[in-house]
Amino acid sequence: MTGAAGLDEATIADWIARVAAERARTAPPPDFPALPDIPAARYTDAECFALERRLLWQRSWLYAGHIDQLPEPGSYFVWRHGSAPIVVMRGDDGTVRAFYNTCRHRGAPVVRDIAGRAGPTLVCGYHGWSYDRQGQLRGVTERRDWRDFDASCRGLVGVRCEAYANFIFVNEDRNAEALADFLEPVTRYLRHLPFGDLRLVNRREIEVRCNVKVLVDNFLEAYHFKLLHPKTSDRIFDNQGTSVHLWRHGHSMMLSPNRRDDWVDPGTIGMPEMPRVTAIERHHNPSYGLFPNLILPVSPSGIPCVTLWPKTVRTSVLEVLWFAPDWGGGPRNPLWERRIANFDRIVDEDIQFAEPLQESIESPGFTGVPLSYQERRLYHWHAEVDRRIGAQHLAPALRVRGDLAAFID
Repeated sequence: MTGAAGLDEATIADWIARVAAERARTAPPPDFPALPDIPAARYTDAECFALERRLLWQRSWLYAGHIDQLPEPGSYFVWRHGSAPIVVMRGDDGTVRAFYNTCRHRGAPVVRDIAGRAGPTLVCGYHGWSYDRQGQLRGVTERRDWRDFDASCRGLVGVRCEAYANFIFVNEDRNAEALADFLEPVTRYLRHLPFGDLRLVNRREIEVRCNVKVLVDNFLEAYHFKLLHPKTSDRIFDNQGTSVHLWRHGHSMMLSPNRRDDWVDPGTIGMPEMPRVTAIERHHNPSYGLFPNLILPVSPSGIPCVTLWPKTVRTSVLEVLWFAPDWGGGPRNPLWERRIANFDRIVDEDIQFAEPLQESIESPGFTGVPLSYQERRLYHWHAEVDRRIGAQHLAPALRVRGDLAAFID
């Protein structure tokens, strides 16, 4: 029993039944609509990209980091995937806050390193204005020269910053809904797992020469397993049994069953497991997609997380993060070296097509993306992009026109 908090027995049975139905079907469900093509220009159009940056990425809850990166008051890192660099810092009261890395005097950065531990104050290196670790202005150089100066109005400009367990998220939209509301229902299905105890094991960042949607599309489907992952993912998971779940807020999940119920990843033998894992995590690959760019495939011994970031119209950043059950003191288990290398191999297989694909979609021969029933997560994601941007802001030729509302759980 996992109880009401997490995957209960009824949900587990339902999800396993959906996998069986996927394996047995010979055609899409009769009520599933033929989806219009995703317009080709969405992957190349500069105006579309600018709208996405301003109305999607700068108004969404985005993973910024893990509490392990902020071990004590004054610890900080600079997050660079927003409209401007943002300092994420643990304050003297233990609270994690986020601020634009911008002095309120002439706009110089208040921290220069990518990460570190600040002293009692953050001092701008240009004119010496100083701020405490909660972002409040504490010192002004040549205070005598300032008339009617209200320091309380000149603190660092804050950014919405909230946490799910030990995962830190930021959102530049001051009016955004609470993170906890946004993450539902995904977190409902994760509550049986010890997310509050997971530790950051490893981080890898890769720049890829393609539009970020090329990467997002790839990580939302299992259709490519046979050709891109013949000796890795396809050897383990049955893509024809993959059950797709669509949820509100653009979130989704694909549940790929192991080809054999008794299969155990040899790279995990001897590694500690999370408590309370279920048949879902043990015999399947539940790959959760938190809109817009966080991929969480959960396994009993840890979670390899992929985040995907737009850089320019034709360049992106892919970040691979590993989270593991708390191992106490000392270094991580040496078995992690093999585990990390195995997943890196899968990621490298995924991105091998990304750069040549970007080149080929610039061709007049590419007019749009037809999507199958198995690929409906992609349509769900693109439709949510348009909903958040506002379809009226997009040229008619760039809009997603289909409706999958009847298939959202």
